[in-house]
This record gives sequence, C-alpha cells and structure tokens, in this order.
Amino acid sequence: MIEFKLEGEFIPLIQLLKAAALVQSGGEAQTVVEDGLVKYNGKVDYRKRLKVRVGDVIDFMGQKIKVI
Repeated sequence: MIEFKLEGEFIPLIQLLKAAALVQSGGEAQTVVEDGLVKYNGKVDYRKRLKVRVGDVIDFMGQKIKVI
C-alpha cells in the first residue's frame, strides 16, 4: 500500500494518480477514471475532479493509495 501525505485540504483524484506515479500523464489518469478502473473507498467512481481527503483509500490496478 502506498501512503500519500496530503498537504492541504484535498487533492483531485487525477492529480493523486499522477503524484503516486501510477499513471504517466493527466490524460492517462482521466482515461482510467472514465473507464471505471479506479475505486474510491471500495466503490468505482467516475469523477475526475473528485476531492480526495485524509483517510480515503484509492484502488487502481491492484495498487492501493491511502491518504494520510
């Protein structure tokens, strides 16, 4: 599990995927979200601008990111 230390109130989902190096670009991040490949707290979420906050868990291709 990847632990991502949040600086500030939230981070948009597509920026988090890039920051955790799970995708190469913002365009790729948007595509994987639109295709339903990302789970937010255990459920598929299609919102690219989703505000991810402390305590949330993102699951993508078997990798989990816990926001701390």
